[in-house]
Amino acid sequence: QVQLVESGGGSVQAGGSLRLSCAASGYTYTDICIGWFRQAPGKEREGVAVIFSSGGTYYRDSVKGRFTISQDNAKNTAYLQMNSLKPEDTAMYYCAAVTRDSGGYCADYNGRLVYSRVRWGQGTQVAVSS
Repeated sequence: QVQLVESGGGSVQAGGSLRLSCAASGYTYTDICIGWFRQAPGKEREGVAVIFSSGGTYYRDSVKGRFTISQDNAKNTAYLQMNSLKPEDTAMYYCAAVTRDSGGYCADYNGRLVYSRVRWGQGTQVAVSS
């Protein structure tokens, strides 16, 4: 059974930093992609940062230069380093993975993240105050 467990959320002031972690288990770590989505109240869930099995990455425009995604394959863990946080970064952050056995896909299509059959973590809250 695939499990994605997030940690590292919290409350910070604008300009501060947080590091999110996502520990993956229950599948062979040959995912198509793993990354982070977020959902603010009243808004749709949106892709934030994703790392593909090729090693390539996707970042939404609003976090480029501030957020960095990485992974430690030995630990089956993905990380999201978030610097220079802004109040508009406030949201529930979800770890997500598309695994090879799901038949799904995950790709950067002309700057737009497209995906299917995503496995989700339970989420971790990030709150940034001004």
